[in-house]
Amino acid sequence: MQKGVSLYLTVILMSIIMATALGISSILISQLKTIRDVGNSVSAFFAADTGIEKALLNGQSVSGVLSNGAAYSVVLTPAGGSCSGQNYCLKSQGEYRGTIRAVEIMR
Repeated sequence: MQKGVSLYLTVILMSIIMATALGISSILISQLKTIRDVGNSVSAFFAADTGIEKALLNGQSVSGVLSNGAAYSVVLTPAGGSCSGQNYCLKSQGEYRGTIRAVEIMR
């Protein structure tokens, strides 16, 4: 009778340990995905910022791809209409691994 009880307690204890380990691993996996997404967001934002800088330098709409694979596309809109700037508006969209971030300036 004692052998059956110890086996039962062992199975219960192992089930509790396994459930705890699975719970912790699912939390860690979701946190790792969040950290990856934040990194992609930062790269997309800096791609958009790079696009704004190049458009300011060239004075026209530009697009391109950076060495890390991030892409940017900038649209220059003259003042008036949808642009509330005094001279023009620049809207840059950066993309990196499916994450898109945008930057807009008015001048």
